[in-house]
Amino acid sequence: METVKKSKKKKKVNQFPYGVVLLVVIVIVGIILSMQSPQLAVRWAFGIAFGFVLQKSRFCFTASFRDPILTGSTSITRAVIVGLMIATIGFAAIQYNAYLRGEPIPGNISPVGIHIAIGATMFGIGMVIAGGCASGTLMRVGEGYMMQWLLLIFFIIGSLWGARDFGWWTEMFIAKSPKVFLPDVFGWGVAFFGQLILLGLLFILAEWYEHKRFNA
Repeated sequence: METVKKSKKKKKVNQFPYGVVLLVVIVIVGIILSMQSPQLAVRWAFGIAFGFVLQKSRFCFTASFRDPILTGSTSITRAVIVGLMIATIGFAAIQYNAYLRGEPIPGNISPVGIHIAIGATMFGIGMVIAGGCASGTLMRVGEGYMMQWLLLIFFIIGSLWGARDFGWWTEMFIAKSPKVFLPDVFGWGVAFFGQLILLGLLFILAEWYEHKRFNA
């Protein structure tokens, strides 16, 4: 007669004490920073809050492109699209207000050229192989994933290398490429509502794609 061994469940580690200690450290650091500069304390609090939201939402730009292909899920993709829509409304309000006042348009209007396609392709390949973009990497570093610690080191090395060669890229590509500001090309109304409509259509397409994959 065969005996069936019951698998022992691992006892869950009580992380509450660690959380309390971490909270105390966060508060102490915030107080120290506020003594030096109130802005530092605000930035510290914003960084902590942003990291908390990022970790709980599992928000990752890599996953927004990877998951639809690998798993069929577009939940993060749709979240990114919603974020872009909110950003579009916010930036348009700030820039249009400056336009009405006759002030310089705030924001960095960058040249559009082949360098963007090259950089996007290189970064896309890298982030899929690495399993995360900058936000996803930082989130997993905080969670203790050792691979992401290694990735962060090379992320920093790559950033420094890119900064070192940025002058060459500027001379060869960026400086020769035109700056494109959609309100100047199409007008404020068409640029604003056109972008929102396009993002809305992408949202609907992502939702349809997920439904099709899961119900195929």
